[in-house]
Amino acid sequence: MEAIPFTLYSRVWCHLCEDMLAALKALEQPGRPFAITVLDVDADPALEARFDELVPVLYGDPDGEELCHYFLDREKVEAYIAAQIAEA
Repeated sequence: MEAIPFTLYSRVWCHLCEDMLAALKALEQPGRPFAITVLDVDADPALEARFDELVPVLYGDPDGEELCHYFLDREKVEAYIAAQIAEA
């Protein structure tokens, strides 16, 4: 199976960002690998303007719908994973 894509908009020294990344990685299982791209919003003025204090923000497809912010929404992320598996 191809890796399930995620994009996490984050910033350095953000404990909520670290917590969300850890919670997301905990959902990964054999047979459903994740490809997690972590983007530092402070490294890009456009991202900083877009997300500012909203981080962490998790997307599946960076051009798609926001899955959650601040804390991992396990139900919504599991639904996204199921949809990705069904499309494969």
